Amino acid sequence: MMVFSIGLTGGIGCGKSTVAHLFAELGAATIDTDAFSHALTQPGAAGFKAIIHRFGPRYLQADGTLDRGKLRELIFSDAAAKQALESILHPLIHAEVLAAIHACQAPYAVIVVPLLFETGNYLPLIQRSLVVDCAEACQIARATARSGLPETAVRAIMAHQLPRAVRLERADDIISNENGLDSLRAQVETCHAQYLSLARQASAKS
Repeated sequence: MMVFSIGLTGGIGCGKSTVAHLFAELGAATIDTDAFSHALTQPGAAGFKAIIHRFGPRYLQADGTLDRGKLRELIFSDAAAKQALESILHPLIHAEVLAAIHACQAPYAVIVVPLLFETGNYLPLIQRSLVVDCAEACQIARATARSGLPETAVRAIMAHQLPRAVRLERADDIISNENGLDSLRAQVETCHAQYLSLARQASAKS
């Protein structure tokens, strides 16, 4: 039986990574699709080779690494290019996630998927969905400060994500990230207790 799994999602700048870290501190396994994506697009990795083969060396930087900014601009302006990139990376990331789930020894796993509801690829693997939420103005402020991206780029990313209201409507559980780390930690601890209980119940039934 695969480990009891939670799908963790939220818009850009909502604090998914921080929440995932808090769950990890409590003993949950965290499986981050963005981390797999980054690893798969390092020089020499399978995703990197396929991307350069498909899009050409103009998407390389001088040091031989992927020009992520240039590639981001392309996929936000060209739907066919976006689909082509996804067809390369999504199966590779999905395979990594499956392997991590099967190898998991923790009581439960938190799978971090920014586009959990948008793609639907990971919904069959999870038992509950958890949305990290904050106001859109807060998203923009955090994302620009963290990544150095201009507000226009952050808004472009947000435009490719579900509207906040739709994301909240689809969530089984919600954590609000607007009142500081102590509030965030308390909410994670509440969810952690719930997930431990649910995982034990699922294990007892198997």
